[in-house]
Amino acid sequence: MVQCTNALVTIASVEINRLVTFYSEILGVQPAKYIQNVYAEFQFPGLQLAIFKPKETHLHEFENSQKSTMSLCLEVGNLEDALAYLTTLGYSPPGEIITASHGREIYAYDPDGNRLILHQAKNNETCFLANH
Repeated sequence: MVQCTNALVTIASVEINRLVTFYSEILGVQPAKYIQNVYAEFQFPGLQLAIFKPKETHLHEFENSQKSTMSLCLEVGNLEDALAYLTTLGYSPPGEIITASHGREIYAYDPDGNRLILHQAKNNETCFLANH
């Protein structure tokens, strides 16, 4: 058994500064830890989001991925406001808002193509990723 004391979501990117800027703007905070062009970490209650630039010796591990399979669900209080803000940053979601059993959501993408799910819960429920 692995005795896990903490967990975080990490995203590898050769364009790390572009992703750090994107997530700083969309989340409205600067990274809690930041080593320019190497590593950035955003901290929230219940989540740490880290972005790192792969070392040259490990680039081959990431170059063959055609499209990310990661989805980052961002719970928002007002979906229309979040959508409008994302659009002002130049990242308009390609689809429409959909209604699911657990609330309303829209899919968007960060500059590296990682899928973001902007989700507004129905009746204050939490994001349920099993449906995705």
